[in-house]
Amino acid sequence: MNTIMRKSVLSVAGLAFAGGVFAGPIAAHANPVEGKPVAVAVQQSAPKPQGEQSHITLTDEQTANAKAIIAATKKAGLPERAAVISIATSLQESKLENLGHLGDMNDHDSLGLFQQRPSSGWGTPEQITNPEYSTTAFLKGLKQVDGWQDMPLTDAAQTVQVSAYPDAYAQWEQQATDLVAQHWNS
Repeated sequence: MNTIMRKSVLSVAGLAFAGGVFAGPIAAHANPVEGKPVAVAVQQSAPKPQGEQSHITLTDEQTANAKAIIAATKKAGLPERAAVISIATSLQESKLENLGHLGDMNDHDSLGLFQQRPSSGWGTPEQITNPEYSTTAFLKGLKQVDGWQDMPLTDAAQTVQVSAYPDAYAQWEQQATDLVAQHWNS
């Protein structure tokens, strides 16, 4: 390589290095929201529901349980997306009914809105059948899932619940989204 070409390449590399050194500290103090590319901002909006959606007509008790899940989510300081995941999970697990022991129809010792099991460490039967407690327990598990805010609802729910039917949560996303939209500010 001739001397002029080598000096040109080294000059460009030096400028790139210097630009990186000087831009680094400046970029570190930039407002992260303004500095995000549009594609990233779009990805942070709620994902669209996956697959065919199910819907049930709710009783007053089921609506009260949805509101209890929303209240517990707000009390935990989590966003609406956490409430959507929680309600969709409860719709799949219990149709938003606070189920006690169902005898032979029971899945092991599963109880409550989320069909949590005392034998798996979710709490006592009395705790698990308390909507605020069971929601808080579910949310505690959800917060431990890295990236739950941006992953498909069914993946987030399955990571917490460890269900034999991992894809079943997705079918309730639209109804859960509608319930949160309707009751979040009420």
